[in-house]
Parts: sequence; C-alpha cells; structure tokens
Amino acid sequence: MTELLNRRKLLGLAAVSTAAIAVTAGTSAWSQEAAAPKDVKVPNSTGKVDEAKLVAASGLKDMVLGKAEAPVTIIEYASMTCPHCAHFSTTTLPTIKEKYIDTGKAKLILREFPFDPRAAAAFMLARCAPEDRYYPMVEVLFKQQEQWAAAANAEEPLLQISKLAGFTQESFKACLTNQKLLDDVNAVRERGANEFGVDSTPTFFINGAKYTGALSVDEMSAIIDGLL
Repeated sequence: MTELLNRRKLLGLAAVSTAAIAVTAGTSAWSQEAAAPKDVKVPNSTGKVDEAKLVAASGLKDMVLGKAEAPVTIIEYASMTCPHCAHFSTTTLPTIKEKYIDTGKAKLILREFPFDPRAAAAFMLARCAPEDRYYPMVEVLFKQQEQWAAAANAEEPLLQISKLAGFTQESFKACLTNQKLLDDVNAVRERGANEFGVDSTPTFFINGAKYTGALSVDEMSAIIDGLL
C-alpha cells in the first residue's frame, strides 16, 4: 500500500492528494488553546454568519447527530488530528449529547477541516463506513488518536480501527485511494475557510454564532440554554 500511496506528492493542505494519505509523519499543532475556565458562564461569540447559508446543502452530506427538528444546531469544524477536538469529543460531547442531543433540544453536525493528510484519511474512513457507524467511528478515532496520529506509520492502527467498523483490507485501501471522496472532504474545508472564516479547530457555530476553541460542558450548556 505504501507504493500506491506514494504515487503523487502533497500539493498543499487544501488539496491533499490521496497519494500522501497516512504517510506524512506528525500531527498538526494548528489548534486553539483549551477552553476558558468553568466559571465563565456564556462565552463571547467571535462572530455571526448567515445561518441559512451555513446549513445549506453543499458537497458532502451533513451527518446529523440528533433529531433534525431540534431547535439548536451545533456545527463543529474539526480536524481528526487536533488534540483539542479529541478532548471535546471524549470529555464534553458525551454530556452535551445526554443533556441536549438525546432529549431533542439540539443536534450536532461534524464537518471536516483536516489540517494534514492523516486527518483527511481518518475523515475519509469515517465517511466510507455505514452511516449508522459514522459517529461511533469518529468517537473511536478520537479516543485512540494518540495511537495513529503520532505513529511512524499510521496505516496499521487505522486499519485495525476500521476493521471494527466492518472494513476489510481491500475496502480500507479502496476508501483511502478514492480521489473523489478526498476532493469532497477538502471542499468542505475550503468552504468553511472561505465562506465562514474557519481557520482553527475546533470551531463551533451554534445557531449561526461562531465560537472558536474547545468549549467546556458549562460553556456550551450556557450557550444552548440561552437559545431554548
């Protein structure tokens, strides 16, 4: 697989080639610092975007966690190799899911904003999984981020994680060499940057209001409660 993935050179972060996926070492340091202290009740928004434009269909189908009719929409732009995104996924999201998503008060949409080839590869694998396994696979990828994102060769740990979602070695390779899917993932990133000003991860849009950096349970709860 290494020879197959080395056929092309990386053309830049916004146009990552399938050839470079899973072979570039290291992880991205381009992410925000940890969230503000817990005594901050309602964090300040860093801007507001046209919500209709934000939720409009474009390119890859939005993967919705929660009920479509939920009154609060949380859109998260994340990179799979971002440690603060992993922290949010493993420590904050479970509580938010229990309090707001499972109760029909809010829904979450995760959008791809890969900063490196490994993040793009992880997103592609999640997209190749059956839809009902998308968020479970994202959860596992974040939980095991240190095992694959910083590995000398990410292929083997990513393959093992993918097998838990039903991949074979053949379907794993086919997914990671799907240029159309990679182009679509990069298009989501480019749209987030060009139309909504996303330049770091995680970035959240909650009913159109922009919040940059990882949010704690208390901070996100305060924002959502103010919209209900």
